[in-house]
Amino acid sequence: MDNRKTALITGVTGQDGSYLAETLLKKGYTVHGIKRRSSSFNTARIDHLYRDPHERDVRFFLHHGDLTDGGSLIHLLEKTRPDEIYNLAAQSHVAVSFEQPEYTADVNALGTLRLLEAVRALDMTHRTRFYQASTSELYGLVQDVPQRENTPFYPRSPYAVAKLFAYWTVVNYREAYGIFACNGILFNHESPVRGENFVTRKITRAAARIKLGLQDCLYLGNMDAKRDWGHARDYVEMQWLMLQQEEPRDFVIASGVQHSVRDFVHATFRELGIELNWEGSGLDEVAFDAHGRRVVAVDPRYFRPTEVETLLGDSTRAHKELGWEARTDFETLVREMVAADLKAAERESLLRQHGLHD
Repeated sequence: MDNRKTALITGVTGQDGSYLAETLLKKGYTVHGIKRRSSSFNTARIDHLYRDPHERDVRFFLHHGDLTDGGSLIHLLEKTRPDEIYNLAAQSHVAVSFEQPEYTADVNALGTLRLLEAVRALDMTHRTRFYQASTSELYGLVQDVPQRENTPFYPRSPYAVAKLFAYWTVVNYREAYGIFACNGILFNHESPVRGENFVTRKITRAAARIKLGLQDCLYLGNMDAKRDWGHARDYVEMQWLMLQQEEPRDFVIASGVQHSVRDFVHATFRELGIELNWEGSGLDEVAFDAHGRRVVAVDPRYFRPTEVETLLGDSTRAHKELGWEARTDFETLVREMVAADLKAAERESLLRQHGLHD
């Protein structure tokens, strides 16, 4: 009889999903991942984990499904019968949520509800543990610094409002039906496989391309915004730990160290050997390199209708109760991301030199 645990991950093709799948496979799990149907390949982050299902001892499987389709969720849970569910799937871009609020709510809010209802409908409430990827964006217009598990929420975007619905849905289903369900309130976490339209990856990718002459300038929005940045690799370990505790509780997952967007820009260019000279302020702020070339500028189109100015998390509960702490510091995170994007830019440059890149 096979006694290994089975996990189901929604959003397995994303940054967190790929790191979590790799972590669970190393721990001996059988891992099932849900991916949306797409006309183009979207599995680059997990290709190194995938094996032909005809091989022996395959423990990683992909299934088509969607949080907007309750029927597909019931079918997949019935088929896989997971011991643990990690709900990482979301419309995860805050700025996009202002442009697609209804879709964001359907996926992030009602998607979580559909998944929990599937657990209940299949009578899995007392055998399956549930992790919900919550977010520091819940704190929005912060009411206390730093933010802890008991800090009041004040969401400032359709994304955060949808996530707030999901947060309280998890709490309600835990209390009403006895489901072992936890919210992980994750502060910003990055990596070399972060989506290219997120600000940190946008910065490291652009800086590497500027270094090699493939791009002239990096355009950003609010450079005064302050965030608590950690590494996704560290944070998925905490996601797993939350489902191993005796009683379900919600936890803040954060590094406890804060930097501004401007700090991230400065650290990135410095890692590439480029010292920046800043001039102006507000919309007129620009940065020049040592040759006087403008390499960073502000574009008002990247400002949100309602900004979140500062986020700083306190993971004391996670440290005291589960022994977790962030292992990767800010400088190491930036260095790792820059190295990966520089390698990609060098490859692009080489292809361009030989006329093999559009």
